[in-house]
Amino acid sequence: MPRTQRGSVYKTSKGFGLRWYDEEGARRRKAGFSSRSAASTWFEDVERPRMRGQAAVVVPLTLSEHVSRYLDAHTVGREASTIATLRHRLSYAEQAFGDLSLQELERRAAEIAAWAGALPEGSRYGIVQAFRQALEAAVRWGSIRQNPAKLAGSNPQPKPEEIHPFTQEDIDVLAVELGEYGPLVVFASETGMRPSEWRAVEWRDVDRLAGVVLVERTFAFGKAKAYGKTTRSRRRIPLSTRALRALDAIPRRLDSRLIFQSPKGDYIDLHNWRQRDWKPALEAAGIPSRRPYDLRHSFATWALAAGLSIFELARYMGTSVEMIDRTYGHLAKGAEVSAQAKFDAYASRLGQERATATER
Repeated sequence: MPRTQRGSVYKTSKGFGLRWYDEEGARRRKAGFSSRSAASTWFEDVERPRMRGQAAVVVPLTLSEHVSRYLDAHTVGREASTIATLRHRLSYAEQAFGDLSLQELERRAAEIAAWAGALPEGSRYGIVQAFRQALEAAVRWGSIRQNPAKLAGSNPQPKPEEIHPFTQEDIDVLAVELGEYGPLVVFASETGMRPSEWRAVEWRDVDRLAGVVLVERTFAFGKAKAYGKTTRSRRRIPLSTRALRALDAIPRRLDSRLIFQSPKGDYIDLHNWRQRDWKPALEAAGIPSRRPYDLRHSFATWALAAGLSIFELARYMGTSVEMIDRTYGHLAKGAEVSAQAKFDAYASRLGQERATATER
């Protein structure tokens, strides 16, 4: 290997990578660096000494310093809201271990396990998952040899909470109490859209001839953006008769393309709408406290009870089959009745076939 070799740094979709020839002349590469200089530094401090049979020069980093570098590298190609969530989750680990060097942290799997056990139950999975991913990057970048957050033990996903869907009667009563926003709750419960999706839906997204609504964009964190995170999110949802009637009840404005809008024709501020309209309407209708997101849960539960397969439902809701099965499959109250009807129909058909065979 020529002594002057420094490796060739290249751009990737998530940062930078490095190509080089090892001591045996084999072509090698490594990616996941936050910058060109980080790639070159790693080559000089870790890989070059290894090829020469020398001990690698490990630059001591605290967890907080590593988290900062990790977030910088993770920013490429990701939404600001995703990074904000990741930063918030990693702040829990920083508060507990931020001043420790990564080498010290590598020996503290037992302490990490105790820390994880004391986290809020509802948030534990996401916080620990973010910590494990950040430390896995430290392993890839040569800062530590093993991931202490993984050595601390498994990180099981929480069991889905019991879902209490609305009934269609609940929706009808709630729609009356919401007045001008009544069609909104009917439409949302009949399409299963997320709040970020129904706030961004426009009249041009409705194809009455085909009987579908297109989910093309979202509105969240004060910004409207086209869907592009996954191919599942951008989708077509069949419109039921109730959904079409809800659309017919909405007066169209010339100054806005939005179907659901604030009094000024802007995007609905979900926080304000929840406080000023949603909660008072629930109280007036005598319905226990629920979230607007539970309209989506209701759609899923009704669809399963109606006999839609989880494959169909996953496509219409813009999520995975695994998520549908884990979140809704065993919670679909009323689905048992549909299953019993199918079993009975099958048994009846078999009985008729046997009777016909006997007569013959």
